[in-house]
Amino acid sequence: MPLSSEAVLFGYLSLYPEHAALAIALATLGNTAGGMTTYALGRLVPERTRHRVDARALRRIERYGSPATFFAFLPLVGDALCLAAGWLRVNWLAALAFMATGRLARYLLVAFASGALRAA
Repeated sequence: MPLSSEAVLFGYLSLYPEHAALAIALATLGNTAGGMTTYALGRLVPERTRHRVDARALRRIERYGSPATFFAFLPLVGDALCLAAGWLRVNWLAALAFMATGRLARYLLVAFASGALRAA
């Protein structure tokens, strides 16, 4: 049964709050690697398939560029943002930085909610 990474992190940090830094780092790294994999797949998408990409995500990427990938952790549009960023050839290093920052912020909120950061 698949679980969201937030649920797994929350459960782990509830049991082992002393491992907060490592758990947050690993969750961020793993989730960012997944986003960058989707970005890489987007670079393989031919131009003629433009109509198949989520139109909202595509407009955001076209308008805001790599900073839009900060929101790639959002459900429903997150994967489309990563795919569109790769497809539109957004700078990969900037996309990586924004994706990682967004995911780190989300996991820090989860850690705080679990009590792990208050205990530190």
